[in-house]
Amino acid sequence: MLKFTAEHEWLKVDGDVATVGITTHAAEQLGDLVFVELPEVGASFDKGGDAATVESVKAASDVYCPLDGEVVEVNQAIVDDPSLVNSDPQGAGWFFKLKLKNKADVEGLLDEAAYKELVG
Repeated sequence: MLKFTAEHEWLKVDGDVATVGITTHAAEQLGDLVFVELPEVGASFDKGGDAATVESVKAASDVYCPLDGEVVEVNQAIVDDPSLVNSDPQGAGWFFKLKLKNKADVEGLLDEAAYKELVG
């Protein structure tokens, strides 16, 4: 199940774990990424908390935690090569995996059609 936030994160939910990244739209708006900082495995976040940071040639931006949960894995590959986020933002450019505190909260997120409408 693929869900989106109004802050331009995507989530691919599998059981009670969600893989989280930034949307293609967000990656295009940021431009070429030069730096990615990820959260620590074991870190807990509330929905909307600053979970990661990205820097591009244009700007620095926070990546927000889309739902309450605990980070169970991070994608070291995008720290080593931030351009992966630009080349495959909704695939190999994922940021972290989040064990969801309450899986039912996923229902409050946007589906793909609603997200596409949001970004026009």
